Parts: sequence; structure tokens; C-alpha cells
Amino acid sequence: MSEFTSDSEIVGATALSENQYLTFRLADEAYGVDILKVEEIRGWEPVREIPNTPDFIKGVLNLRGVVVPIIDLRARFGMEQVEYHAKTVVIVLSIEAGEEQHVMGIIADAVSEVLDVDQDSIKKAPNLGAVVNTRYIKGMVMSENMVMLLDADKLLNPEEFSLIGEIG
Repeated sequence: MSEFTSDSEIVGATALSENQYLTFRLADEAYGVDILKVEEIRGWEPVREIPNTPDFIKGVLNLRGVVVPIIDLRARFGMEQVEYHAKTVVIVLSIEAGEEQHVMGIIADAVSEVLDVDQDSIKKAPNLGAVVNTRYIKGMVMSENMVMLLDADKLLNPEEFSLIGEIG
């Protein structure tokens, strides 16, 4: 350690190189979202459906006075649909769409764990005709299995948010 480097600077540098991701399951695949985007995790409950919206927008919840759109990631990613059950969860996220902050919920089959990810271990997602459009993927990382890291800010575009806002 040089005379210009303190222990706190080393700790800070380590903290900046690692991010934590909340991992969850969709079908047999593992996905992760930046834990700093996660507002809360809720058990599944029926939502108010919104007519004339894309099929991946399941509806909205009133969460402490805020209209929260609920996105079915299976439908968004073109996966087989399943019935929601006791382990189905809604992960409520705070995201940026365009210049604005929004809150939305994503439906997942189950929450797995919080994963510490070193930024250097994140690999670019290959475009091999995967089910999930790489537009939604920030990268991939290997832990016990492969985890696709989602870019939560890109799951809904500003036009989709404005459509929900007009109805909600």
C-alpha cells in the first residue's frame, strides 16, 4: 500500500466493483435484477386488469396510493404461460423510463437469493436466438448456474408507461 492509499479507499474501491443482484426463477432459468432497484417483494395477489394493453401487462396494483403496473416477464419474453401459485411473487422495482422515475412490478416464479457480482465477471449476453431479447439483458454471470442480469430500466419503454398512466 502506498503512502497515498488508505484502508478506507481500498474498501471503497472493492464496494464499487461489486454489485448485488436479487435472483429469481422464470421456468428453469435464473435471472437477476440490481438490488438497488428493488423496492419490495410481495406475494401474488390479483391485479386490476387494463383493457387494450399488451398481454405482458397483467394490470395494476394500488400500492400505498401509487398505481403500479404489473408485468408478466414470461409473457414479455415469449415464454410458456403458467398459473400463478403460492410461490409466485411480484418484485416491485423503481426504474427510469426516459427522463422519469417509475415504479413497476415484475412477476417471477420464485425468488432465489441475493448474489454478489464482481463487475468484471459480467459477460455480454450472446444473441443466439435466445427466448429473451438481449435488449432487456445487461449481461450474464456464472454462479452455481448461469444468471441473466436484466436491465430493469428497459423492461417497459416510455410509451408503454404513458399508456398505463393514461388509464391508471
